[in-house]
Amino acid sequence: MTRKCCLLFMALVFCSARTEVVYQSTLVLDMAKLLLDNYCFPENLVGMQEAIEQAIKSGEILDISDPKLLATVLTAGVQGALNDPRLVISYEPSASANSKQEMVTSPTSEQLLNLIDHAVKSDVLDGNVGYLRIDYIIGQDVVQQIGNFLIEKVWKTLMGTSALVLDLRYSTGGQVSGIPFIISYLYNDDKVLHVDTVYNRPSNTTTEIWTLPKVLGVRYSKDKDVILLTSRHTTGVAEDVAYILKHMHRAIIVGERSAGGSLDIQKLRIGASHFYMTVPVSRSVSPLSGSGQSWEVGGVMPCIATSADQALDKALAIISLHKAIPDSIGSLTDILKNNYSMVERVPTLLQHLSTLDYSSVLSAKDLASKLNTELQTVSEDPRLLLRVTKPGEAVIEPGEEHVAMAADLPDNEQLMRALVNTVFKVSVLPGNVGYMRFDEFADASVLVKLGPYLVHQVWEPLQDTDYLIMDLRYNPGGPSSSAVPILLSYFQDPSAGQVHLFTTYDRRTNQTQDHNSRADMLGKPYGAQRGVYLLTSHHTATAAEEFAYLMQSLGRATLIGEITAGSLSHTHTFCILRAGEGRDCVLLINVPVITFIDNHGECWLGGGVVPDAIVLADEALEKAQEVLTFHKGMGALVEGVGQLLEAHYAIPEMARRVSEMLNFKLVQGGYRTAVDFEMLASQLTSDLQEASGDHQLHIFHSYMEPSPEDQTADKTPSPEELSYIIEALFKVDVLPGNVGYLRFDMMAEAETVRAIRTQLLHMVWDKLVGTDVIIVDMRYNTGSYSTAVPIFCSYFFDAEPQQHLYTIFDRSTSHSTEVWTLPQVSGKRYGSSKDIYILISHVSGSAAEALTRAMKDLNRATVIGEPTVGGSLSAGIYRMGSSPLYASIPSQVVLSPVTGKVWSLSGVEPHVTTQAAEALAAAQNIIALRAKLPMVLQTVSKLVADNYAFADIGAAVAAKVAGLTNRKINSEVELAEQIAAELKALSGDVNLKITHIPEHSRDHIPGIIPMQIPSPEMFEDLIKFSVQTNLLENNVGYLRFDMFGDCELLSQVSELLVEHVWKKIVNTDALIIDMRHNIGGPTSAIPILCSYFFDEGHPILLDKVYNRPNDTTNEIWTHSQLTGTRYGSNKGLIILTSSVTAGAAEEFVYIMKRLGRAFIIGQRTSGGCHPPQTYHVDDTNLYITIPTSRSTSSTDGSWEGVGVSPHMAVPSEVALIKAKEMLKAHLHSSS
Repeated sequence: MTRKCCLLFMALVFCSARTEVVYQSTLVLDMAKLLLDNYCFPENLVGMQEAIEQAIKSGEILDISDPKLLATVLTAGVQGALNDPRLVISYEPSASANSKQEMVTSPTSEQLLNLIDHAVKSDVLDGNVGYLRIDYIIGQDVVQQIGNFLIEKVWKTLMGTSALVLDLRYSTGGQVSGIPFIISYLYNDDKVLHVDTVYNRPSNTTTEIWTLPKVLGVRYSKDKDVILLTSRHTTGVAEDVAYILKHMHRAIIVGERSAGGSLDIQKLRIGASHFYMTVPVSRSVSPLSGSGQSWEVGGVMPCIATSADQALDKALAIISLHKAIPDSIGSLTDILKNNYSMVERVPTLLQHLSTLDYSSVLSAKDLASKLNTELQTVSEDPRLLLRVTKPGEAVIEPGEEHVAMAADLPDNEQLMRALVNTVFKVSVLPGNVGYMRFDEFADASVLVKLGPYLVHQVWEPLQDTDYLIMDLRYNPGGPSSSAVPILLSYFQDPSAGQVHLFTTYDRRTNQTQDHNSRADMLGKPYGAQRGVYLLTSHHTATAAEEFAYLMQSLGRATLIGEITAGSLSHTHTFCILRAGEGRDCVLLINVPVITFIDNHGECWLGGGVVPDAIVLADEALEKAQEVLTFHKGMGALVEGVGQLLEAHYAIPEMARRVSEMLNFKLVQGGYRTAVDFEMLASQLTSDLQEASGDHQLHIFHSYMEPSPEDQTADKTPSPEELSYIIEALFKVDVLPGNVGYLRFDMMAEAETVRAIRTQLLHMVWDKLVGTDVIIVDMRYNTGSYSTAVPIFCSYFFDAEPQQHLYTIFDRSTSHSTEVWTLPQVSGKRYGSSKDIYILISHVSGSAAEALTRAMKDLNRATVIGEPTVGGSLSAGIYRMGSSPLYASIPSQVVLSPVTGKVWSLSGVEPHVTTQAAEALAAAQNIIALRAKLPMVLQTVSKLVADNYAFADIGAAVAAKVAGLTNRKINSEVELAEQIAAELKALSGDVNLKITHIPEHSRDHIPGIIPMQIPSPEMFEDLIKFSVQTNLLENNVGYLRFDMFGDCELLSQVSELLVEHVWKKIVNTDALIIDMRHNIGGPTSAIPILCSYFFDEGHPILLDKVYNRPNDTTNEIWTHSQLTGTRYGSNKGLIILTSSVTAGAAEEFVYIMKRLGRAFIIGQRTSGGCHPPQTYHVDDTNLYITIPTSRSTSSTDGSWEGVGVSPHMAVPSEVALIKAKEMLKAHLHSSS
């Protein structure tokens, strides 16, 4: 910046005579000081004064004697350097040297009213549109004086309008303090809004401008449009108002770019000279633009650019459009409801339309664009299209278009023959190829009436041709497609029965119709076997392109030419917006009224039909003859593929099935879309791979025959090439933890491996053989030769016994070869005891897959990564006749040594599936997990032995779990599942279990995270919702609660429990306690609950509970003191149970049954346990849950693990009914 100012003022220093240098230097310095003190962008002036002084000292000056010219030069220099056209220097010798700005006196009320009369004009225009023109924006002090007058005379007349035009085209001045008033009347939110910040340089202060919290009168509704007009004369404060309203999205700006002026611009004298400078002293720093940008210099850009003279008309047009939009959307909604054939999409479309914001729409074109985007995004239907009408365009409403019918035809035979000759052109080309051109589709009734003439003049000359070319290049279709099914029927085989052609759904009639081939036709059909070629152009439209589409879809014709017009006859056009009542339509929508479903079940959305061979329309006939010639030999090629498969493919039964499929598709015309060798190769490859599942089976096109050298093994490399080859193919590393890493990206031939084995051992193997674990990275190995696979595998097995890796069956020789590990290898073996991890990806193929499969089948490696591509070991390449097509056919299959079955062609499935990029990290995680497996098992064993409630069983289980160290575990989840299965199998206890809990779920682990005890206030609400009581007939009480609480907690709220629960049932004659849904909880409250059902004064031993961690037995007795009244031991008590009843609930049922205090009805309980303890296993995400306590009162065994059997076993859903019946009978007999 300093350099910029230095160059600027070196160019501006001047003198008119050498004797005035001192005076002029002072003038330049005064000019600099004036800018520094007053220019509103002081940051652009950094270093200016120093630059001027340096320029003066250097003596570099401009020799300009004319002061006016000098002023012009200085103006150009300052404006150019600071990029600000508002800076203007003038020479005014007649101005008073001592003139100062006169004091501004306060105007009188009459003067103010006169000002308003000239500066503000208002009106209500046609259509109830308010018009407010402001030529000068008054300040706060004036508003305070005449605000009420403005409200009464101006604003009230505008409040009732439906939209407002704010005209600032002639506004060239005003006061900054008036900005909040204009903005606030157009702003409706309750919160005040910061709309601008004004920086004033002379005072070096900033003033924030906010909307007013209150205004005189009423604000203009936010739902009403505001259009603001600007011109190139709009400047200063008016520009700020326009800029603010634009960025508030409260007004649409229409007109010209504004002047780019300033909020406050002053003409200041430069020192004591006659030169003056016009300087912008204040600037706007907008908080609304997001970047602090402003309108100054650049002006305010309009939303709609138009000349100032036309701005008002344009604004009124926008308002008129906005008023019309709701009705247009209403019309559109009705049209879609009643006409759109994709009925299932209509509700979503209507919902979407109702939520759209149309405030940004400024023209019919905008509305069309917005609705097209939204409708097509939601419907995914390109036919649903809006467009603006062209000037003078006549709109044909639905039902108005005339369709020529049979009744419109003359009954004159000669005229009808002439009509047929006009529409149709028929000839027989060389090679017995029929040619038929017809240029219009008619209604089916017309076709029927002309039938005899068509058969005689058109169809009979073509009957005996071998092929047929149908020319639709000049056929625009017609208003009806009813003749299409008739014409299609001529190209089907009647002996094959009725053929489904297509289906239509007509929204107007709400009917679905299947269109099938017809048997009752005049003349003979052409049949389904002879080739048909349809020529198309961009003129081919409506019914003509429908016919072309169906012939292609049915596999009955090959299309050649240009993409068709894409204008179906399945749509109707509706008007949704007019220029005014009864005036011309300006916006149309094209609505599909018919859904067209082809014979594959696909909805055709009407885009242009794409030919099989795309050429210019003029070249289509020649291209058709070329394709026809190609098709003559295509049948032999397809049959030849099947023959090659049956002769050479490795799996004979698969070869036969695929061959039959190819022949069937050929007969059905499935290859008619192939117009050259490349397309045929692509289609055949796709079919072969889909039918066989073998991605190595493919057809390719080549004009150069593959040489035998391409299929033979490479020569053994020279010694000087060995190091390069090894370094290029192999990547070796030893990772932390003594983990070997070997990556190789190609399988070499066995002879090559033997030739370089000394270097391989030295450069690769010797670095890895001493590692504890090895990772073999084959993610980038595409395969190649399989002969070295047994060499590589042998290093990972012991010498004896030899391992059967796989068996290769070669179809070309009908010979099977078993592949085994080698009894001897060079160097040391890795052995069979250390872990191996193989990384694979979707790129891994061929021999790399064979190696991976063998190691996986023999359980020698853990495979990690993505499923492989599914390759074969060997493929033969066979030429298809004399064509440039070749078939690559795998001739070998690999059989599993374990199952004896052919390995899947779909690739190798890894043990651990993950993205290829993450496979190495996954392997390292598994290695780390397996390394700590002994420690984890030891910890689990010790926890079980020290804490399991059944000590003898715990010791036995612990001993066996500690010995499970040879498991191949791939994840903590898998480890948890395996240990859990072992614990259950060894102990027979489902409550002894281990679980994997991710770190993000650790907040709710019982026994690890303490339970949060609710406050008594919260507990009162909890009691009301979680405990159910009822008084049944015969004064029988009913109590249900689904979980046991902690004793300490219950003691805090005992008064609440008595008040809200116990008092309701304590005075009943009998009680039913429903525990069918009780899942247990802490057992500490059980003695209290039991005590209520025994008499006071005689303690009862309820249970003895053994605790394994403490090796103690606790006796549980009834309590002598209770809150509230006891129920006693004499009244009837029934407890209901189910298979859900668990834990503490079972302990309660067990006690009450054992002591004979309750009758149990329902199902055997779940067989839970006393509240178990959960322990964290080392630094894993494993948590083991151990039952640490058990009941020991009964010599017959406890309820843990087996449940409590009821006295009366019934389904849980009828238990309550049985209990009521029993008590009713008991109470009646007692009375």
